[in-house]
Amino acid sequence: MTLPNPLIPGFNPDPSCVLVDGTYYLVTSSFEYLPALPVHRSTDFVTWEHIGNVATREEQVRVADVPDSGGVWAPTIRHHDGLFHVIVTVAVSPRGCVVFTATDPAGPWSDGTALDGIIGIDPDLAWDDTGAAYVTYSGLHLDGTTVVEHRGILQARVDLAEGRVLEAPRELWSGTGLVAPEAPHVFRRGDHWYLMIAEGGTGYGHAVSVARGPGIEGPFEGAPGNPVLCASGTDRPVQCTGHADLVRGPHGEDVLVLLGTRPAGKATPLGRETFVTGVEWRDGWPCPAPVELNPRPEPLDEYFEFTDPVALADPGWLAVGRAPGEVASLTERPDCLTLTADSGGLRVFRPDFVGRRQRHLNSVFEARVEPGEGSGGLGLRFDEEFTVSLVAERAPADGRTLVTARGDLPGMSQAWTRELAGEQVLLRIETRVPAPHEVPWLPPGDTIRLVAVDGSGTETLLAELDGRFWSVELAAPFTGRVTGMFAEHGTVHFTDFRYHGEGSS
Repeated sequence: MTLPNPLIPGFNPDPSCVLVDGTYYLVTSSFEYLPALPVHRSTDFVTWEHIGNVATREEQVRVADVPDSGGVWAPTIRHHDGLFHVIVTVAVSPRGCVVFTATDPAGPWSDGTALDGIIGIDPDLAWDDTGAAYVTYSGLHLDGTTVVEHRGILQARVDLAEGRVLEAPRELWSGTGLVAPEAPHVFRRGDHWYLMIAEGGTGYGHAVSVARGPGIEGPFEGAPGNPVLCASGTDRPVQCTGHADLVRGPHGEDVLVLLGTRPAGKATPLGRETFVTGVEWRDGWPCPAPVELNPRPEPLDEYFEFTDPVALADPGWLAVGRAPGEVASLTERPDCLTLTADSGGLRVFRPDFVGRRQRHLNSVFEARVEPGEGSGGLGLRFDEEFTVSLVAERAPADGRTLVTARGDLPGMSQAWTRELAGEQVLLRIETRVPAPHEVPWLPPGDTIRLVAVDGSGTETLLAELDGRFWSVELAAPFTGRVTGMFAEHGTVHFTDFRYHGEGSS
């Protein structure tokens, strides 16, 4: 079996997948961003289309006030009695554990039903032979900032229609003793019910372990070879492999969809992505193959011209804690996307920012900006403390623009400013991974180049940054890079936006 890997590139962790009538539907986590819970569709497991998002409105998930890396964690998608279900924990939010339903995975999805008795993360949803619904989850209890307790893997029967937990949660098999048992999925195969979990933490010790038992409630006995999948201590190009869901593959074989990372040298710029690997069954146990890297060879180009009134309708746009349409306007000036600074820049808690996931190690993001009386531009965000930006504002001299490149880290900021001709400038953020022969002794990660192009087409390189500082190892461990347009002061207009990615994707 040869499938592209990563399967869904860029910041797309914690995948869950279901096969319904010959079509695959896959959802991933989205944390503090809206829209939440991207839904991808495929008929061959090779070509995937981002068809929509489960939560398109803030009130569905209530992430307006959650901290960075809180919010929408680890969904499960399942299909039962003609209805699609997505169950998820919205961490550090009043919603808690919530189940969304839809007849069409492209949406619209329901407002969601909360299950108040499920206190934990990474919920799974399954039905037994009688049709009773069970939620299996990781019993991690947070008070908003710290861990209160962790009770391992728990399970309870629920009434989905009324949002009621029907029994006290029972403790199930919780792995081999590695840290952080989480991401449970239960499924039936033959005479056995299987419980697949992640353990070892979501970093380099991440692993997949499995147990089986006679029924959905167990008791479960661990596989003799646990963990059945782990990249820890290896030099494999895909690391942190775990958080797996099993589905029947395109040729009748079983496969795992799971999260993993692609370190670029010593750093991981893109965050946790969705990968796939094959599964063989031996003595009634699943034996996943090591996750291989198989990047898509073709480049990707996306172009959005903001004279088009539906330019923001593409489901890949993201904003922080709000829907993109609440941040940006395509009607304030008909030929532009307009952002008005209500919050004060890219580093604030809820920036006036709309962007897209970086999905290639070698990438180019461009936006043409007219700052007018305001200031704003193009920015790369890991979270509010780890940002890179190009800010344009009107220069004192008529017909000229000041462009400032900034690299911001906790407690540290550095800036470079140049004055360019023209009242409109093209801003560009480039990322590039050096070839091994260029830095043979220690591939350091990627390089981030900040470029501005004036009205005459003259390019100016303002800064070149070490991308290791804006990678998983130093920035946010759960999310990934999102790059887009933002306003810092006043009102700023953008005429277009482009993304180009190639290599290692």
